[in-house]
Amino acid sequence: MATKHEQIIRHIDSLPIGEKISVRQIAKELKVSEGTAYRAIKDAENKGYVSTIERVGTIRIERKKKENIEKLTFAEVVNIIDGQVLGGKAGLHKTLTKFVIGAMKMDAIKRYTGPGNLLIVGNRTDVHEFALRTGAAVLITGGFDTNEDVKQLADELKLPILSTSYDTFTVATMINRAIYDQLIKKEIILVEDILTPENESASIQMKETVSDWYAKKYETNHSRFPVLDGSNKVVGIVTGKDVIGQNETLTIDKVMTRNPLTVGKKTSVASVAHMMIWEGIEVLPVVDGQNRFEGIISRQDVLKALQMIQRQPHVGETIDDTVTKQLDVGENIDENAFYFEVTPQMTNHLGTISYGVFTTIVTDAASQVFRQQKKGELAVENLTIYFLKPAQMDAVLLVQPRILEAGRKFGKVDVEVFNGGELIGKALMMCKLIEK
Repeated sequence: MATKHEQIIRHIDSLPIGEKISVRQIAKELKVSEGTAYRAIKDAENKGYVSTIERVGTIRIERKKKENIEKLTFAEVVNIIDGQVLGGKAGLHKTLTKFVIGAMKMDAIKRYTGPGNLLIVGNRTDVHEFALRTGAAVLITGGFDTNEDVKQLADELKLPILSTSYDTFTVATMINRAIYDQLIKKEIILVEDILTPENESASIQMKETVSDWYAKKYETNHSRFPVLDGSNKVVGIVTGKDVIGQNETLTIDKVMTRNPLTVGKKTSVASVAHMMIWEGIEVLPVVDGQNRFEGIISRQDVLKALQMIQRQPHVGETIDDTVTKQLDVGENIDENAFYFEVTPQMTNHLGTISYGVFTTIVTDAASQVFRQQKKGELAVENLTIYFLKPAQMDAVLLVQPRILEAGRKFGKVDVEVFNGGELIGKALMMCKLIEK
């Protein structure tokens, strides 16, 4: 039976797009406490079902699919720019297709503005009205207001007209940044993208017997099963090591390993890889916020995902991507050495290379060299950095990783960084190899 929390989430999901939601209303309709309703609404907001806007309230919005994540709703724009809704609240759930800066004459605005657009403009009332009539929402910069008849038109057309105290350039930068951040998120592979769902995953009940385990092993050709209680919650995990030599009439709860490691659907695959390496785990149960079983993720799933991550192109580029691109294989030097140019965005307020960028340089260079030899995926277990001297902007560094040890599961790499022939930093890295 679904919990009250789950019932509220399902109720919110069933509401029409654009409907306003309140804690008191949900509590009254579903006969739950206001505290329970509040927590469920916040969870729904995290999952993308609703958006809460100051002075407007909480509204049901269209839940974006992952492939469409780079598009923003007008409700999200309000939160990004710390804006105020002047009219057209009923259209806040709609998605904007592009934004247009209205720093042009009316003839040009007519050519560039259309349905689904967000026109960013100052206190030009005639432009506000025109944009609404073409199906575009309006964002007024500089903290200006608009006429009452324009607000009324926005309400009639269900197209938001917003106001913000920021200038046009700042607003465009903020919206661009939000879209860019979501493009980066789009590329991060999560557990939910690769898990084997509950209806396809083999599990075992805690009151089943060792004999049942052998039957499941024969049926599925697997030996590791999450153990569930009567409420479908994960209470343990049972493997061949747990049942070998045990009486076949014993119940699984007597032989299982209790309180196993679990992961959520929003956990990144990289984090799961680290957990599996450190703990020597082959399979992890996937659970929801109530610890209910939702599927499993295996080491093979993780390896395939990591290989896919390496092949896919990056649309939204993080600082780590930028640093990695700057690592060039040096010519006429050791084949395992790299050149690296310090660009302005990689410096601190003093104009010298930041500690975070230096850390990324040495770990990435060491990982590349170690991967070439071991032909596998690595996870950094321990890193010691001796940052001896600063490197200023536009400096070209020589990065020389040297493998000290390379075992079957572990590796040790020493990295030296030179600037103009002078040693400016050293690092020692211990890493683990993700076995295939």
